[in-house]
Amino acid sequence: MPTEEIQSVCFVGAGNMGCFNATKAAISGYRVTLYDVSEDNLQQFSSRFEGFAAFLVGNGYCTAQDIPVALSRITPVADLGEAVAGADLVSESVFERLDIKRQVHRQLDELCPDKTLLTTNSSYLLLSDIEDVVQRGDRIAAMHSYMGSPLMDIVGGPRTSRATIRALKNYVESINAIPLVLKKEHRGYVLNAILGPILGTAMKLVSEGLGSIEEVDRAWMRHRCAPMGPLGILDLIGLNLVYDSWEHRPDEGLIPGLRPLVLSLLQPFVERKELGMSTGKGFYQYPEPAYQMPGFVDEGDEMDALYQPLLMALVASAVLVAAAGVAETGDIDRAWTVGTSLDKGPFTILGDMGNTAFLVAFEQHVASGWFDPELAKIVNNYFAEAKDPG
Repeated sequence: MPTEEIQSVCFVGAGNMGCFNATKAAISGYRVTLYDVSEDNLQQFSSRFEGFAAFLVGNGYCTAQDIPVALSRITPVADLGEAVAGADLVSESVFERLDIKRQVHRQLDELCPDKTLLTTNSSYLLLSDIEDVVQRGDRIAAMHSYMGSPLMDIVGGPRTSRATIRALKNYVESINAIPLVLKKEHRGYVLNAILGPILGTAMKLVSEGLGSIEEVDRAWMRHRCAPMGPLGILDLIGLNLVYDSWEHRPDEGLIPGLRPLVLSLLQPFVERKELGMSTGKGFYQYPEPAYQMPGFVDEGDEMDALYQPLLMALVASAVLVAAAGVAETGDIDRAWTVGTSLDKGPFTILGDMGNTAFLVAFEQHVASGWFDPELAKIVNNYFAEAKDPG
């Protein structure tokens, strides 16, 4: 049910993420307006709604009887001022470009009622890079969702009030999602900050010819008992969205020199409009991808050489998040297990391995040039400062 503070929500950006979140809000009883600068996106809302509604019913989020009522609560609007006129909360999901997000939030601050809370669903950009364009600094925050997952990140900026964080946490819980309130801003929050290096590692393995698409995914699925591998996850996200995000970010992070490899690998798919699940073809063909076929995981020989870099990326990136003071290790594990539906988080996996065994394997990958030496120092320092060296 809607919370006391929030009764109506406006979603700015009618792409997959905006439509998915609008569908969940309407099912939960909220009055919803949906805005997009593209009339084509607004016109496609009905078909997107049907797909997301079927997914949510199939996953037990709601019943089929809830769907017609939910649809009646959503109003697509082509004028931004009209869309936000009665909104208690605005969720922005426009292109992952800083100039666009700043422009949109400047407009929102001018058009929205004083009561309105503003949020960005940015997956990589920091709120503090956006929020200075608005006057209502106490009523703006990041509220980041994941397609198909109940996990939602919440983090404030330098001026965000506790009341705003509390209201957003109540909203997330009211739509049967699981809030993770971060201690501080961090690119990629928790889940994406861990998942990103894993996806990057998978693309590097394929790009450098160390393994095929199927072999890399099979290695991950076999060792982690996962329903899909990193390349399958990229198909789910959308190869065009991944390409766009890498095109507009610096080449920095755990894996050096990754940006040109990623763009080179993805560009042919984007040019052929083979974007993943949404187009019926990406790394795999849909609706029956090879990784869902019986026996897929059992094919081939032991693939520990492909799994090890993925495992190192998983644990090392989680350690970097913990070392940055973003969240406690238990919350990091919870973000991973809730976000991926896998049984073990990175620190539980680390506990099974032992710190010493991980560090030996990690140092071998650093020495081979796989991981950035400066970030590797942070990882090593984290263990050096730990009470139990393992």
